[in-house]
Amino acid sequence: MREQTIKAERIGILGGTFDPIHLGHLIIAEQARDQYQLDRVLLIPSGHSYFKDHRSKKVQPAQVRLEMTKIAAGSYKPFEVSDIEVNRPGNTYSFETLEELKALNPESELFFIVGADTICSMRTWREPQRIFDVCTVLAAMREDQVDPEEFQRETQALEKDFGARIYPVSIPNIGISSTQIRERAASGKSIHYLVPDALESYIIESGIYK
Repeated sequence: MREQTIKAERIGILGGTFDPIHLGHLIIAEQARDQYQLDRVLLIPSGHSYFKDHRSKKVQPAQVRLEMTKIAAGSYKPFEVSDIEVNRPGNTYSFETLEELKALNPESELFFIVGADTICSMRTWREPQRIFDVCTVLAAMREDQVDPEEFQRETQALEKDFGARIYPVSIPNIGISSTQIRERAASGKSIHYLVPDALESYIIESGIYK
């Protein structure tokens, strides 16, 4: 009798400052899940967002952003929220997160979901080789954000230089940004249909962006 082959779990990983997470982030996660048959997607708020320290209004505390991410994910089973970066002291780097997740899920395939515009800067990240060694990269393609030819050139260069595996994720052109949501919330304007309803209530009731 043949032994039944156990299919490796396919885990998507979408990280970000998530200040706040919004429907655009969730659409990217869902499109990646659907197009690449991912079993689940981990939503990972960053810990210390050192690259945004220059902002006049500081990033919300990690625990607040973690709570907002949990509210946004709600009860949708394919989405899980991870505190892996929130609980890590000091600056957080993608290669550390990905290697830790691989150690926790050694038999799983990891798919790192990023914006296509990010592809053009990934070689400047901390330890890019270690990123590409442990995961496949899924690049969310919005035509208004990236030149397809430039994306293709950089993808081929990363494949040649690092052995990267990079595939596109088609997403609709939805113009939602965390900056827009913070500014609207601060001025008392509606953020309805920009974030999930439960998160809208949390932001308004807590007044965190006032």
